[in-house]
Amino acid sequence: MSTTTNAPAPTLPTGERADLLESLAKQRHFLRFTTRDLTDEQAGQRTTASELCLGGLIKHVTSVERNWAAFIVDGPSTMPDFTAMTEADWAKRADEFRMLPGETLTDVLAEYAEVADRTDELVATLPDLNASHPLPKAPWFEGEASWSARRVLLNIAAETAQHAGHADIIRESLDGAKSMG
Repeated sequence: MSTTTNAPAPTLPTGERADLLESLAKQRHFLRFTTRDLTDEQAGQRTTASELCLGGLIKHVTSVERNWAAFIVDGPSTMPDFTAMTEADWAKRADEFRMLPGETLTDVLAEYAEVADRTDELVATLPDLNASHPLPKAPWFEGEASWSARRVLLNIAAETAQHAGHADIIRESLDGAKSMG
């Protein structure tokens, strides 16, 4: 006789949350797709006048998504005061835009997937997408504004899409491959 129990299936997000998850997934796909079939060396190669490389872009987007997800939960204390950063702080932050010795594309992509999974779980379980926090101090934010969880998630999707475009240009310059077209 079987003693298995029938646990209820998890409820999948619908409506706005499903739309947010679909948008995030689409933009993440295009960013990851630019790295298909590359070596670690190619992922770290600069191909334009910019300092950017494909692995570095993914590292940056991973960091941004991780930090904004923490902001949704715990507010601005999870992020630096960008107005008080020193040259050394900015130099350390620049490391997230390049592949460092010992880093592999496989590891960079795995960390991105972990962060994406945590964000997706947050989207699915957050009690209120209207919950908001004051923005951290940064010269690029407007005064004393606050952002809701919804606005933060839209920002993550927009930033991912922007960097997927950068990545597509870098990849095309590297070997002619394109994400679309």
